[in-house]
Formats: sequence, structure tokens, C-alpha cells
Amino acid sequence: MAQGHVIPTLYMAKLFASRGVKATIITTPLNEFVFSKAIQRNKHLGIEIDIRLIKFPAPKNDLPEDSERPAMMKEPLEQLIEECRPNCLVTDMFLPWTTDSAARFNIPRIVFHGTSYFAQCVGASIKRNKPFNNVSSDSETFLVADLPHEIKLTRTQLSLFEQSDEESIVIPYSTNQVTLRGVW
Repeated sequence: MAQGHVIPTLYMAKLFASRGVKATIITTPLNEFVFSKAIQRNKHLGIEIDIRLIKFPAPKNDLPEDSERPAMMKEPLEQLIEECRPNCLVTDMFLPWTTDSAARFNIPRIVFHGTSYFAQCVGASIKRNKPFNNVSSDSETFLVADLPHEIKLTRTQLSLFEQSDEESIVIPYSTNQVTLRGVW
């Protein structure tokens, strides 16, 4: 799991657990140590968060033993869902295949983005409207449309991905969000 997604995962689990909902973080052996310390600290505060490990199948190719490929988690996750019978699945946006897993067990899936909602809105507006195409230089400002306040940026403030017409990365995530019950 990307380190920038660990803190939001812990905060959400803590939020659920502090309201009496049983919260379980599902992770891999490689990431267990990242969560364990924080979970122990929360126990001292009376907040109970469980941790369950998913073991990856043995590498079938040249992957190192400790490498992790999220798509390889589907079968072990579904075995865990079968065993634990959760009421809901909250998953990272970079695990779009969990939509199918949740549907298979008829449980809602809520996706979370580690990125702030404001940044998501700005990014969506830029992808949709491409305002950077209407400026004559990289340093000229353009207005980001469809936001409640005036936000101006320059091309130099955008990543190459934001300036491209490449949709191959975005499509699996945005298409999968159509079937979601919620987005955080």
C-alpha cells in the first residue's frame, strides 16, 4: 500500500471503531508493521481495530518474494469476505476490482481517495474542460471552471498526465465508481 494511503485508512478505521462499528483493516504481511503500531496505540484509547492479513499466492514469475501486486489479492480477499461476512467493504480507489468482489457477496463498497476532494474537483474540471489549451504560454494563467471560488493555475503547475488526453489510467477507476454506494 502506498504510504500516503496508510494514514487515511487508519483514520477511517478509527472513525468507524469510535462509533461502535467493528473495523478491520485488511493488509498484507509486508504492510502489517505499518498498521500494527497505530492499532496498538488506539487500543490504549479504548478503540478496537482488528487487522487481518492476506497472503499473496507464491510468485509465478520473476517477482521477488516480498513484492505485492494488488490484482493478486482478489482471491484471498474473497476468501476472507466469505469467512468474516462484513456488512460493508471500504476500499482504496486503486483497487477497482473490489467492486466485483463486493457485488459477488452482495455487500456495499465505499471507495476512498487519499487525495482531497478539492484536488479531485480541480483535476476533474481540468480533464473535462482542458482550459490550458486556451492559453498562449506555460506561464499564462487560466481559470479552473465549475468551482465555487476563482482558482487560477498555469500549465507549469499541472502534471503531464493532467495535460494529456490519456484516459487509460482514469477509465478503470471512473467506470468502476458508477457502481459504488459512496465515495470518500
